[in-house]
Amino acid sequence: MLLKLENTKVPMKLVYLLSEELKADPEYVSLTQALTLDRSRPYVGLNGTYGLFGSQEWWDSINRGKMPLLFLSGIIKRAYVTGQDPSDFNNTIDLLLDDGTIQSIGIYTNQEEDSDFFKEGHITSIVYALDELKPEAMLNFGQKYNQIALEMAVSLEPVK
Repeated sequence: MLLKLENTKVPMKLVYLLSEELKADPEYVSLTQALTLDRSRPYVGLNGTYGLFGSQEWWDSINRGKMPLLFLSGIIKRAYVTGQDPSDFNNTIDLLLDDGTIQSIGIYTNQEEDSDFFKEGHITSIVYALDELKPEAMLNFGQKYNQIALEMAVSLEPVK
């Protein structure tokens, strides 16, 4: 596990593991890998710099520290629904980071009922893999990396 929950000030629950999601949806891995290998589509997809998405080489790149990771943690200021599809549960939070900035991030859970923990005042931690996009895709999206959520945790109670 990449998130060190034993070092937190409040009890946290690990609510998302990408590895669990990929076990439940192996087609997602296949489609992502196929897009990476499809050189006829240079403006979309991952580059494969750290291995094909979801492969053992890809996970080894994460676990050995070769692939850059982004860790975010903070207090939830707001939880809400974004997107055009109707939703019965919040899918986005505004997270107050230690530096005083607020960042909007998606809510990731392996069990839908865990989305209930994402409320104002709760602490959330997430780690993203920063996997490189294809060179042409970098130009298309205006960024070098795709942020792929690997793990997410949330406090069981609000911070006091």
